[in-house]
Amino acid sequence: MLAMFRNGEWVGAASGRTFPVLNPATGDEIGTVPDGGAADATAAIDAADAAFAAWSATTPYQRADILLSAWRLMTERAEDLALLMTTEQGKPLRASRFEVGYGADFIRWYAEEARRLTGEWLPSGRPDQRFLTVRQAVGVVAMVTPWNYPMSMLTRKMAPALAAGCTLVLKPAEATPLSARAIFEVFTDAGVPPGVINLVTARDPVPIGEVFTSDARVAKLTFTGSTAVGRLLASKAGASLQRVSVELGGHAPFIVYPDADPLNAAKGAAALKFLNAGQACISPNRLYVHRSAAEPFIDTLTKRVGGLVAGNGMDDGVGVGPLVDEGAVAKVAAQVDDARTKGASVPVGGHRLTENGLDRGFFYAPTVLTEVTPDMTVYREETFGPVAPVVVYDDVDEVIELANDTHYGLAAYVYTDSMKTALGAFEALRFGIIGINDVNPTSASVPFGGMKDSGIGREGGHEGLDEYLEVKTAGISLR
Repeated sequence: MLAMFRNGEWVGAASGRTFPVLNPATGDEIGTVPDGGAADATAAIDAADAAFAAWSATTPYQRADILLSAWRLMTERAEDLALLMTTEQGKPLRASRFEVGYGADFIRWYAEEARRLTGEWLPSGRPDQRFLTVRQAVGVVAMVTPWNYPMSMLTRKMAPALAAGCTLVLKPAEATPLSARAIFEVFTDAGVPPGVINLVTARDPVPIGEVFTSDARVAKLTFTGSTAVGRLLASKAGASLQRVSVELGGHAPFIVYPDADPLNAAKGAAALKFLNAGQACISPNRLYVHRSAAEPFIDTLTKRVGGLVAGNGMDDGVGVGPLVDEGAVAKVAAQVDDARTKGASVPVGGHRLTENGLDRGFFYAPTVLTEVTPDMTVYREETFGPVAPVVVYDDVDEVIELANDTHYGLAAYVYTDSMKTALGAFEALRFGIIGINDVNPTSASVPFGGMKDSGIGREGGHEGLDEYLEVKTAGISLR
């Protein structure tokens, strides 16, 4: 299957090589895609650069109309897109349907935001002078997207870039190129002109990243993925003075205060922690529960987790799908084994799943760890898997300090019945996104991003459009 898109055409790799795409639930091959390299990335940038002048000169209304058409097409194709996502990425079909809707929301939001691209008249100290500012597209944008949300992470980047008048080259995750192809089909069928959007698929991302960060025609790099890779790309992009936005890892605290309803908090934690098999950057990784609420919280959490069904996302009743690959299973198993060795209890889960054909895929049992301590790896490192570590605390005054004790700063969660406590935690927590009695604090209309090692910049909201715009100032003499 041709899944590389350049200058309005589906093409193969310059080398002629391909690589397989696997279903993580079964291990079956579901397709092959071009295995691109540096030459393919350069050719895609050629196309994007050539298309920039004409695309950036279109009116915001014209770009908005195309984006609205893309939103309608994505909505019409929602079921087919969800089926493809579950087959390729593994998440339960219900979750895939939700993601398709979430991804479409970004297209609609930025179609509307495109019409609100404004500048300002600014005052001067001179009576015969005026200042005017306008916001214009930065230029060609290089994009690298992850496998865990293989459609919404594309639209969250592509929609604001297109609304701003940018052209782009996107490299999707090696595990989910077919989902990327389907999204590109939505945009091209909606009328995006040739050369404006370009797709490069590759098994090895390194040569693509080298081109993205060294080609002087690339004005901006945007990446979602691991902190290690994000640091590397940002450092290389810095040498070219490219604008950079990176959304990286997380190690989210989930704080249950003594005045909160522990049963409600446990239900929220279970729903969020095992979403996408724990493979989400905003997934809670440290569940801080006050000792007075620990017993009912752990009991409820354990029962909830014990009732989760892991399996092929196409099957009815499945709530937890597979991990992305063998390496992900090994990482989760290593963290659980380390915690056990250091004294943690495992009231539910704690092992790889192999029964009923699950040995063909990459499944790990939904797991709860209790008696978790700071010397355990799971306390310090992002798991990216279906493991909920519970930490019991005693001092309310110290829990914020415990929560902030990480180099990550993406998301945090607070459960409390006190507005004073909630606002105090919101202001004190060093994280970009705070859920207060809420496990879904995201929307196309609000900024998404983190502090510290969790990234630079924001996606979503008004801020997401600003990432793709330059401000230009005119000083006008009235003499």
